Amino acid sequence: MFMKKLQNRVARKRRIRAKISGTPECPRMTVFRSHTQLTVQLIDDTTGKTIVSASTKEAKTKPNVEGAKKLGVLVAKKAKDAKISTVVFDRNAYTYHGCIKELADAAREGGLKF
Repeated sequence: MFMKKLQNRVARKRRIRAKISGTPECPRMTVFRSHTQLTVQLIDDTTGKTIVSASTKEAKTKPNVEGAKKLGVLVAKKAKDAKISTVVFDRNAYTYHGCIKELADAAREGGLKF
């Protein structure tokens, strides 16, 4: 049962990544969710380098909805400091609700355009 769920998640991730790519002007904003933290990275896929990264550990919050809001604001602030205004959102096979949705909404309110 667990392997089937994992295989389905990997397949969703591959489908999403086949359509999304980041550039230096418009990097890919990818989200990773675990039990202990949320992590966000802005990645330039042409060179394969991370431009900006942040996590709930860095924001000193828990990986819940409130922590996701704070993390979204933090990422938007770091992106502005790096002179990035537009990104491509990669939800990384997670459903777009709860923490993922709040993180995206907070990043939009912080000034990022998706």
